[in-house]
Amino acid sequence: MSSFEVRGGKKLSGTITPQGAKNEALQIISAVLLTPDPVTITNIPDIIDVNLLIELLGEMRVKIDRVSRDTCILQADDVDVDYLNSDAYHKKSGKLRGSVMLAGPMLARFKKAYIPKPGGDKIGRRRLDTHIIGFEKLGASFEYNSDGYFYLTAPNLKGAYMLLDEPSVTGTANIVMAAVMAEGITTIYNAACEPYLQQLCKMLNRMGAKISGIGSNMLTIEGVYQLSGTEHRMLPDMIEVGSFIGLAAMTQSDIIIKHAGVESLGVIPERFQQLGIQMNLEGDDIHVPSQELYEINRYMDGGVLTIYDHPWPGLTPDLLSIILVTAIQAKGSVLIHQKMFESRLFFVDKLIDMGAQIILCDPHRAVVIGLEREQKLRGITMSSPDIRAGVALLIAALSAEGKSTIQNIEQIDRGYQNIDTRLQALGADIKRV
Repeated sequence: MSSFEVRGGKKLSGTITPQGAKNEALQIISAVLLTPDPVTITNIPDIIDVNLLIELLGEMRVKIDRVSRDTCILQADDVDVDYLNSDAYHKKSGKLRGSVMLAGPMLARFKKAYIPKPGGDKIGRRRLDTHIIGFEKLGASFEYNSDGYFYLTAPNLKGAYMLLDEPSVTGTANIVMAAVMAEGITTIYNAACEPYLQQLCKMLNRMGAKISGIGSNMLTIEGVYQLSGTEHRMLPDMIEVGSFIGLAAMTQSDIIIKHAGVESLGVIPERFQQLGIQMNLEGDDIHVPSQELYEINRYMDGGVLTIYDHPWPGLTPDLLSIILVTAIQAKGSVLIHQKMFESRLFFVDKLIDMGAQIILCDPHRAVVIGLEREQKLRGITMSSPDIRAGVALLIAALSAEGKSTIQNIEQIDRGYQNIDTRLQALGADIKRV
């Protein structure tokens, strides 16, 4: 296993460009199974989770032409459907939560699919009920075994009205991909409407699907007989953009985030501004100037600010770990409320060991009392529990005094492309060992 050795306390400067969006990539790459024609995808993030999904498609006999690390042409004209029953598929797909996204297109085109026990981050329960119930309403049936595997069959998918029990992004995407070739009309109410889901729907429409209501919480899908190939470019990764804003603030750095996809960031800039962080939006770039101190806003009645996750257009839960760590050196206090996952805040014990003033109220809430730069964090040895917490710890280490060692950085590599070399270009003292 690799580690990062970080010597913190250095101010960084320069320009950094966010990678393509990880969460969009897992949906878009899965959608190539809906057509036998070539699909060209650009701005692909070169990260473990995405590369593993592409590798999995290759083992299903999808033709793969990796033109460059960020461009891929995929053609699913000779898919080995029986591979779904193999031990090799079960083992590999179980390592990657994104493999659940293969179920919708497999049901639509090949009438059967397999969903493994969810892999990925250990951040709490990540149920699949929304996916399975949606497939059932379209006419699929499933068998569930004691090892946590779902085997689905759907000889004849038919459109249906459904009200999702939660606006799950992956659940909505999976159901949409199953419904695009179902017979009749499908209406999905309480659908997710995140930019990445909008991207998927727009791509499917270019392939010949008939999806309306894109960007709203009600999608209407008129099933078509077949889909054709297309070209698609990923959005910039909004989680990376937020991570770089937090990094600049914590390290008192002057950083320009190029091609940040500002129009698709929603409330993300506003939430960091609520922490008192200055930023200038310059076209599609974000300039975060060096700032001696930033002060957390209060509510109009003087109450302590609460920042919480919420379905789009609210704040993505993936950024709460970054916002929490950024608040450590602020002036003032903030309550971080992580509603979705009950284990995601447990990494704060490492920040407390570094000298942060954080009160973990319960599995979902933590109060951060800002240090106001009156004392620096101190370097320690720690382990990355999940992708986002891993980068939050990295940001803390880069702002800390002395040497920090971050272990289990494979978690960080799952979501952030060459993060060490990209930060080195800004002047960070970080080494992979």
